[in-house]
Amino acid sequence: MLDAAHALQNQSVFRYRRANKMKLSDYEARRRERLKNEQESYSDLWRTVPNLSKSKEPTPAEIEAAERKLRHRLPEENLLYFLEKNSPVLRAWQRELLRIVRNVSQYFYPQRQTKLMNEGCATFVHYHIVNELYDRGLISEGALLEILHSHSNVVYQTNFDHPHHSGINPYALGFAMMQDIQRICVAPTDEDREWFPDIAGCEDWRTAIKEIWASYRDESFVRQYLSPHLIRKFKLFVLSDRASESEYEIDAIHDADGYRRVRNALADTYDVAARDPDIQVVDVDLLGDRKLILKHKRRNGVPLAEGDRDKVMRHVKRLWGYDAALLEEDAS
Repeated sequence: MLDAAHALQNQSVFRYRRANKMKLSDYEARRRERLKNEQESYSDLWRTVPNLSKSKEPTPAEIEAAERKLRHRLPEENLLYFLEKNSPVLRAWQRELLRIVRNVSQYFYPQRQTKLMNEGCATFVHYHIVNELYDRGLISEGALLEILHSHSNVVYQTNFDHPHHSGINPYALGFAMMQDIQRICVAPTDEDREWFPDIAGCEDWRTAIKEIWASYRDESFVRQYLSPHLIRKFKLFVLSDRASESEYEIDAIHDADGYRRVRNALADTYDVAARDPDIQVVDVDLLGDRKLILKHKRRNGVPLAEGDRDKVMRHVKRLWGYDAALLEEDAS
C-alpha cells in the first residue's frame, strides 16, 4: 500500500488554492437562484437568432458525462486525494495511509521548489560565519582549514564527462550565486549595473540577500539573478536535442541574447510543476463499469517512460480496485 502511495506522491499535491466546500443547503439555494435569474432574463428574441436552430445539441451521453465530471470535480490533479475519497475498495486504514502520504508530499512541495536556494543559503552562511570567526581570532587556522576542506567537498562541481557527474550540484550553483550577489552589491562591474540595477552598488548586501531569500523560489531566483559572469564561470550554454534532427544544435552562447536564453533554460529545469508529469483524473463512471480514466499532457512531445508508466499504472489499479487507463495528448 505504501509502495503504491509513494509511486503517486509527486502527482498528489494541490498546486493551487481550492474552493471551500459548500453545504448542500447553500448549493441548492444558489442553484434555485441561478434558475430564477435565467427565467427572468429569458427573451423570446433569442429564437430568431440566425443559425441558432442549426447549432449542435449535446447528446444524452455527453450531458451525462459533463454532469458526472462536475459531480466528481474533474479533472483532478491530486491523484491520491481522488483515490482516497472515491476508491470503491479501500478500507478505512488504507484511506488513512493515502491521506498521510499526500499530506507529507504537500508539506515537502515548497521544499522541492527551494532546494537550490536552501543549499546555497546554508553553504553561504556557514562559509561567512567561519571566516568571520577566524578573522576575529575565535577559531584557529587548523579549525578553519578543516571546515573549508569539508566545504570544498560539498560545493565541488564535477565536469560533464566525469563518471559520477549527475548534473549541476545545487550546493555549488547556490553558493556561487549567493557570493555573486554579494559581489554585485559591493563591487559591481558595468555589466552588473546593466543587468541588476536594483542591487548593483547598494553595498548593503545582507539586506539585499535576505530579501531575495524571502521573495524567490529556485525557478524565479535563477531567472532573475543568474549573472552573465556566472554563466561564463560555469561555462553554460543551451544544447538543443530535437527528435526530428539527427544532430545536436547549440541554441545559445555567451552573448547578450544568449545569456538570457541560457538563464531561462536553466530556470525552467528548476520549475517543479513543469518537471513533474502532468497527470490528472479526467473521467470515471462509478455507476457503470467504474473504469478510471487518467490523462497525461506531454510537454514538448515527451512521453512517459514506458517501463515506469506500466509499473505506476499497476499501483493505480490496485488502489482503485477496477480497470484504469492512461491517455496521452500533447499539451496546448
